[in-house]
Amino acid sequence: MTAGAREIVDGVTVDSFNTERSGNYLSLDMNIGLENLKVASNQCVLLTPSIVNGNDSIVLPSVAVYGRRRYYYYQRNNGDDMLTGKNEMSFLAKEMPANVEYSRLLPYSDWMDGAKITLHRVDRGCCSKVLMQEYGEIGLYREAFFPELIYVRPQGEREKRRHLEGQAYIDFPVDETVIYPDYRRNTIELGKIRATIDTIRNDRDARIDSVWLKGFASPESPYSHNTDLAIGRTAALKKYLQQLYHFENVTFTTDYEPEDWEGLRRDVLNSNLDHRAEIIELIDSNEEPDRKEWIIKSRYPEEYRFMLQNFYPGLRHTNYRVTYVIRTYSDPIEILKIMREQPQKLSQNEFYVAASELEPGTDEFTEVFETAVRMFPNDTIANLNAANAAMRRGDLESAKRYIDKAGDSPEALYARGAIAIRSKDYETAREYLDKASKAGLEKASATLEELNERTNYKLKQ
Repeated sequence: MTAGAREIVDGVTVDSFNTERSGNYLSLDMNIGLENLKVASNQCVLLTPSIVNGNDSIVLPSVAVYGRRRYYYYQRNNGDDMLTGKNEMSFLAKEMPANVEYSRLLPYSDWMDGAKITLHRVDRGCCSKVLMQEYGEIGLYREAFFPELIYVRPQGEREKRRHLEGQAYIDFPVDETVIYPDYRRNTIELGKIRATIDTIRNDRDARIDSVWLKGFASPESPYSHNTDLAIGRTAALKKYLQQLYHFENVTFTTDYEPEDWEGLRRDVLNSNLDHRAEIIELIDSNEEPDRKEWIIKSRYPEEYRFMLQNFYPGLRHTNYRVTYVIRTYSDPIEILKIMREQPQKLSQNEFYVAASELEPGTDEFTEVFETAVRMFPNDTIANLNAANAAMRRGDLESAKRYIDKAGDSPEALYARGAIAIRSKDYETAREYLDKASKAGLEKASATLEELNERTNYKLKQ
């Protein structure tokens, strides 16, 4: 907000007046003109700016102009602090500049929106007697238009289902389907599955719902034989786990892939094998599995021996997935604690419950919705709420990134309009708010009306 020079109090003008908010601070800048100020030798003129809104106010450091006798009197009695303290801008009348550049950075408070910036002139004489005082209004501070944001409450999950998954490379003696826990690396590989199950079993808030196992064999040997191995070895692992744990109401599901050609293709593609392209072409062909392997083995014997030794062992593996159900949380304090330790246990609705107890714009409030979108990165509501939280703290770049994945609901259109307002792109804001209004969002109509009023508002300086 700028204005030409105006006389605010007798003999004092102000121009280049500007107030602007940046985050948690409000800056105030102006040029105080003293060219027409008259100060007698035994007088002091105090010019004190203030920010005032109803019963709330803050007094800013003064500009003081001293006549010669008053200046030396206060200097002798007060030292460098002069009349109003060490922050005072003090001048001898005969050395008084024509203009004083006045600038202050203040912590922002909500009450400052709509506040008046005033200037109080006080003339003091001998013994600090008040000879004259006058108030003048410099201007107004009106917060940049920031529409009320709409956070959407997600649907609660009937059951919070999560899962842990991995791969285990369990070794079996040739042509056998019996698990020997101490055979080769089986202690380590079986330990991976057990660690996954134990993690859930030891969590008082979770219960295992189902276990899924899928066994894979490598392409050597006839396809029919590998089918039997994949089925048998997967069944053996299921039996091993059921004997190891006393599962109650847990569903076991098994599947198999006789030969892991997809895994072989990935290994070949990432290798430096000679004839790599030709081998991949054969893997992708429609040949029967047994013939496909025979052709590779016949045409490229050296490469086949390398694959047999280095790639095939890794193709004999079991994929596993343990699905579990987590209890529901309703206490915001408990939710915040879990969010910092195990956020994957929370539903979107629980994140929302926690945020509703916090002050919008605070770091903790923002952290809730940013954690939620990290847990649900492709969910439109999670992205919408994260966009609003980022916008609330002034991070428009993050807000734009989140809103791109927030869908086209009326609330998402409204949020895009709010981002445009914050970016001072009012035409784009009107387009989005109009769309949101036509989609049935009443708040969009009210915000559009206020936007039009504010953008036509001219501050009288």
